[in-house]
Amino acid sequence: MNAGKPVRLEQAVDGQKETVDSVLGDLAIYPAYATQAFGWDTETEFFNLLLEPAFLAQVGYDVFGNDRIELIPHLAALFDPFLQQIGFALKTSLEIDGENSNLYADSMAQALVVHLLSRYSNSSRQIKPITGGFTQQQWRQISSFIDANLDKNISLAELAAIVQLSPYHFAHLFKKSTNTSPHQYLIQQRIERAKQLMRMGNLSLAMIAQTVGFASQGHFTYHFKRLVGVTPKVFHSRSQER
Repeated sequence: MNAGKPVRLEQAVDGQKETVDSVLGDLAIYPAYATQAFGWDTETEFFNLLLEPAFLAQVGYDVFGNDRIELIPHLAALFDPFLQQIGFALKTSLEIDGENSNLYADSMAQALVVHLLSRYSNSSRQIKPITGGFTQQQWRQISSFIDANLDKNISLAELAAIVQLSPYHFAHLFKKSTNTSPHQYLIQQRIERAKQLMRMGNLSLAMIAQTVGFASQGHFTYHFKRLVGVTPKVFHSRSQER
């Protein structure tokens, strides 16, 4: 995906040469294992997302009941607002959180692949509907695991394995059961734990951010103010005055 300035892109994919005018947000879908060579006429930035064929097959089976779906290559500039949104969201998350964003990245990758297989594949099947939600026992297992691992970089696959579901089905049942995504729920629980620690008054804000699993104090401050309405510093000061 073009994440920078407009460029004239020269590409060769499995020997097929083509010149493409690419602007911000333009995308392309390249086949797995294809030989590729690229050149462009000015400095710019591209964001490449490499999807394992096994991951595509698993999502295809979970969503469409078919693990042999193949993506149709699109070598020229492709305009797709939904893919652009996910691409830029993933790029921003990886730049801010680095390796501490498994749950968010996993969820975005799932949504991206479902969209790709729905719009740009050789399959004509419809998405299988998902109904219901977690049982009380399943939710106790999930919430207990999250509470015990707030400082960890939890993945979607880890959570799904707790209740023996695929990541795709887990994410949908989670949303139906809680009205929020696994990633947002994790952020909310981290903030609640941080508030408890601030009321105790034994740790610095930097240590609290690390203890509850935020990649940086800046990331902690951003989410705390977004959910609580004030910065951690203000909340901490008010807690100590009581």
